[in-house]
Amino acid sequence: MSLDPRIAKITDRIRERSQAGRSAYLRRTQAVAEAYPPNTTLSCANFAHAIAALAPDEKTRLIDSAPAIGIVTAYNDMLSAHQPFAQYPDIIKEAAAKAGGVAQVAGGVPAMCDGITQGQPGMELSLFSRDAIAMATAIALSHNTFDAALMLGVCDKIVPGLLIGALQFGHLPVIFVPAGPMSSGLSNAEKSRVRQLYATGKVGRDALLLSETKAYHSAGTCTFYGTANSNQLLMEVMGLHLPGAAFVHPGMPLREALTRRAAERVLAITARSNEYTPVSQVVDERAIVNGIVALMATGGSTNHTIHLVAIAAAAGIRITWDDFDEISRATPLLARIYPNGPADINQFHAAGGMGFLIGQLIDAGLLDQDATTVAGGGLAPYRQDPFLIEGALEWRDGPETSLDKAVLRGRDEAFDSEGGLRLLKGNLGRGVMKISAVAPPHRRIHAPALVFNSQKDFVAAHQQGTLERDFVAVLRFQGPRANGMPELHALTPILGALQDKGFHVALITDGRMSGASGKIPMVIHVSPEVAADGPLGRVRDGDMILIDANHGTVDAEVDAASWLARAGEHPQAPVSELDAGLGRALFGLFRAHALTAEEGGSSFGG
Repeated sequence: MSLDPRIAKITDRIRERSQAGRSAYLRRTQAVAEAYPPNTTLSCANFAHAIAALAPDEKTRLIDSAPAIGIVTAYNDMLSAHQPFAQYPDIIKEAAAKAGGVAQVAGGVPAMCDGITQGQPGMELSLFSRDAIAMATAIALSHNTFDAALMLGVCDKIVPGLLIGALQFGHLPVIFVPAGPMSSGLSNAEKSRVRQLYATGKVGRDALLLSETKAYHSAGTCTFYGTANSNQLLMEVMGLHLPGAAFVHPGMPLREALTRRAAERVLAITARSNEYTPVSQVVDERAIVNGIVALMATGGSTNHTIHLVAIAAAAGIRITWDDFDEISRATPLLARIYPNGPADINQFHAAGGMGFLIGQLIDAGLLDQDATTVAGGGLAPYRQDPFLIEGALEWRDGPETSLDKAVLRGRDEAFDSEGGLRLLKGNLGRGVMKISAVAPPHRRIHAPALVFNSQKDFVAAHQQGTLERDFVAVLRFQGPRANGMPELHALTPILGALQDKGFHVALITDGRMSGASGKIPMVIHVSPEVAADGPLGRVRDGDMILIDANHGTVDAEVDAASWLARAGEHPQAPVSELDAGLGRALFGLFRAHALTAEEGGSSFGG
């Protein structure tokens, strides 16, 4: 199938825009590969240090020039999504040995959970943990002893951080090895219902805790379609997973077989092989556009309007929110997964999952099927599903039709002719809205502004009963430079309950709402942020705000003279001694150097 002309045009535009940066990145990658081939530049003392703790047979193999795999792991046993990684290094080492190689854990990276820190001070470390993870990945691979790398990570900032770090070693083949989602527990709809009841004081904390523990109940990724599961979709459609690896449950024999095959496959694509596939060749303009298409087709996480920009920059590619918006308008919505619908990721997987989705998007001409992948053969292998047949791993063609059209549909019967995201711009700046979760009647709102400087202030106003009205909440000082751009989930149940009462409510913020962005119209990631003198700081209580996602506009209806006069007034965020506590002081350098959300929110360049 030939590529849709709209997608081809966007890809060509990105390629042209990125020509200088991409060429420089590839030249640098090639120069490094030639100057520092793995192991060959190590002295005998260097090499002895690298193999000192290995078993005698492993030492012998490496001395005899066996290829080496570096494992970079985000394992910890508090995060359910990462707990399964405890056993992966042993599995990988055994598989690598059988394939003639040696695997070592090169290093660990931090992994924090936004589900634990939401509404807490620790959330202010979340976005920049991505940059810390990227740097930790570079440290892990800095010894220059590996021919390839396997990345063990799943959740929100972890996968983007691992990939940004890996792209600094663009001459190495890299495969991402997921752990899979937990089994389905309490339905997302019921979980959301109880949260709103608690937010409105109709049930107590005991009922809320019981609900949450039924929803989050075992090892594996949370089952809603937030950033963690959006990461897995991205890694697969960008060709960095083995086909069909994303959503197999932890602990299943098939999951272990896929992990073993990842070790075998990465050894097969090193520079010593005839299939040399470095990560710098996988992550190109085609892969980035393929990733955006798949996100739009499924209503994926808005966090990737930040992360994908930073990932692309790490590969010398420059993308903008205009690219996301145009791709969204060209891409039909093929999936309804919570918060875009009641189903969870397991129901998506059972309905046909990645194999069906990728096949439909290829046949519609929306994915570039010739993109380079770690599996080889372009994207065609990703139309298939993995099976364990009598102990042997094999791939078979995925379903031709959806097995549950309430969750997943073909291109000719899409839920919507356009995808899940919309760029909004106007005199308040540029922001994005996850429209796939917002019902059409709520995509346009005209209401007075109520200005807040923190989630705490908003919650206090709710408790005082002052939010029982139509309004647009303007929550400022939540961008990367202000406080690290935390996710603002404390607002969701309150706004949802108010909308259910019939009030017209919306949110505009320079902060984040992530993959859990729900049914409320929310213009998020507004750039430039208020701490960088963004125009959102000019809004005053009572200003009439017009949000129109259908036409992509967001404006404060203030006369031009008054609006201009306010430009010289720079509001100041309240400061507390607590603001530097709980590790936040250590991230001051990140905040000071942060780029805008549209530039990826990064504290360092590409």
